[in-house]
Amino acid sequence: MDSHNDVLFATAGYDHTIRFWQAQSGLAIRTLQHPDSQVNCLAFTPDRAGLAAAGHQHIRMYDVNSNNPNPVVNYDGITKNVMQCGFHTDGLWMYTAGEDKTAKIWDLRSSRMQCQRMFQVESPINAIALHPNQGELIVGDQSGALHLWDLRTDHNEQLIPEPDASIQSINVDPDARYMAAINNKGACYIWSLSNGTSERVSTLKPKTRVAAHKKYGLKCLFSPDSCLLATTSADATVKIWNTADFSLRTTLETEGQRWVWDCAFSADSQYLVTASSDGNARLWNVEDGDVRRAYTGHQKAIVTLAFHDSSPA
Repeated sequence: MDSHNDVLFATAGYDHTIRFWQAQSGLAIRTLQHPDSQVNCLAFTPDRAGLAAAGHQHIRMYDVNSNNPNPVVNYDGITKNVMQCGFHTDGLWMYTAGEDKTAKIWDLRSSRMQCQRMFQVESPINAIALHPNQGELIVGDQSGALHLWDLRTDHNEQLIPEPDASIQSINVDPDARYMAAINNKGACYIWSLSNGTSERVSTLKPKTRVAAHKKYGLKCLFSPDSCLLATTSADATVKIWNTADFSLRTTLETEGQRWVWDCAFSADSQYLVTASSDGNARLWNVEDGDVRRAYTGHQKAIVTLAFHDSSPA
């Protein structure tokens, strides 16, 4: 990882706080109160200046570079839990998805702080991912359906890899070769991607089904170098898979760890940070599977983290 001054690392969950960490020392350097609800998702803006926190019926934007404890922007008028959020690579807009059965796009250049576009499905949404081409959103709902929403044409397509198995997480690798989706039965489905250019919508070709975990799957994430896939689960483990053949490379587990809700790779793909129900975040060496640092201080489950150790976009 880069020197600690270049690393942004925040965690949140059910104790109504957001904590910023010095990644290399393990020290908490700032704590924000989030009294309205638990935090379901955290995401840094591409310029590293803001942190979005999604919770029950709202999204709050915090200033990363000041000591202001209050959100600088409030996105309200939302029903139910916002489960996921993220950003266009140039910071033009934010996308969100949640239990109100919608995916939304929010124009960050507008002062109105209102939803600009919306995509409605028939079941609550747990998962959403932005294609590296910045023109397609992939939405996964609790009925087991995946929806490919082409933002350029508003066209959408649907596929159901496993009926009645809730999609918990979706990710597209940075090279846009593969898409992964993990469900609540622990199965991780992999597709090969083709096309997906700025002019053409992606086509998906089923590649493999990985029986990743015997319990609830929670997160799937490709590494920045596209060589690895991490999956996390209610079985208290993270599994690292080789994308060359989707064979198991290593299992990350340690005494006391409980459900692993979230994870993020370092920019060099050599380290992984995780968030767990035991109230701890951890930094792992992917190669040897050892815990290099534990981040303690949360009083309840950590269910989300945001991690950024490369230069601003």
